[in-house]
Amino acid sequence: MTTFFMMGKYNQDALKEMSIKRTQAAVKAIQSLGGDVTGMYALLGEYDLLFCVRLPDIETAMKASLSLTRLTGIPFNTCPAVSVETFDRLAVEQV
Repeated sequence: MTTFFMMGKYNQDALKEMSIKRTQAAVKAIQSLGGDVTGMYALLGEYDLLFCVRLPDIETAMKASLSLTRLTGIPFNTCPAVSVETFDRLAVEQV
């Protein structure tokens, strides 16, 4: 499983539909793709939402991003992530 950060920005239509039920549906959508939501945060700044998810692969992450956009009307920017420890190990291996 790979960690992905999914960052979303509300638009006017998406704001009108905010609800606990929609949030629960978003979690279920990730789970239906074999994923796991490890954290969800509301943000101030460029993005309004941050979902931390674990998904099997990049193709599944693309499906998840599209699925959440269709479900919520919120466009998501989805990025794969590795721990800093893994990044440090990878950086050393490249030298």
